[in-house]
Amino acid sequence: MNRFSTTRFKRVSAGRKAAPKDTKDSFRALKASFPLTLPVMAGYVFLGITYGILMVSQGLPPWLPVVTAAVIYTGSMEFLLADILVSSFHPFSAFATAVMVGARHLFYGISMLDKYRHMGWKKFYLIYTTSDETFAVNYSADIPENVDKSWFYFWVSLLDQAYWIAGAALGGLAGTLITFNTRGLDFVMTAMFVTIFMNQWLKDGEGFRHLFRNHISEFVGLLSSVLCLLLFSADRFIIPAMLLILGILTLFRKWIDTEPAAGQTPGKKGEER
Repeated sequence: MNRFSTTRFKRVSAGRKAAPKDTKDSFRALKASFPLTLPVMAGYVFLGITYGILMVSQGLPPWLPVVTAAVIYTGSMEFLLADILVSSFHPFSAFATAVMVGARHLFYGISMLDKYRHMGWKKFYLIYTTSDETFAVNYSADIPENVDKSWFYFWVSLLDQAYWIAGAALGGLAGTLITFNTRGLDFVMTAMFVTIFMNQWLKDGEGFRHLFRNHISEFVGLLSSVLCLLLFSADRFIIPAMLLILGILTLFRKWIDTEPAAGQTPGKKGEER
């Protein structure tokens, strides 16, 4: 074996032994993100099955729920889509409905501006897949220091979408064979959001000494939602509540940014007692 062949053999062997750093970062992020998506999987699979059954029951082909789950990927709008597709063609009405149903995602995008900054090519996919549950997980996740954030956000988004597509496929292809009652399974999503809220509450502090200061964001969210629920009813309160929350948090942003972290005294943020 000549010198050139020996050198080439060493390079190929080294390349096979040493995995690319990007691949290692990706698998490390997958390992960290997967457990956090399990509650989403529990909800998405069952809701996806329900969606697939609904589409097929309207006389639509079983492959259509899979395609719409991948392309549209807006759960609330997809359930409305079943009736839109079988009713008279009104493009403006369908467009207005889609805008109103998905308007809350504007606030998700604003909230994730800093987190999704400098994400490279992943940024476009992250924006596209920012569903309610994906936003909740990515926004509240406590990412380990040795895990690449861009890959973490990517895997959460990809896994959540895969769960939804898988559920829609099961419902579309085998929905007519499902005999058990799935009523009430959508409560899984409500339970997941309550769990995320409680986890955030515990992260912000458990003491009573600075209760309001430590949990101002949670109090603003709760009180704004209750107020808008009373004023606008359960079907119309979400967007007004989000506008009110955004306005209050923006107005008091400087005060909130200087509030003490859990276990710290006011006016000494970042300092130990």
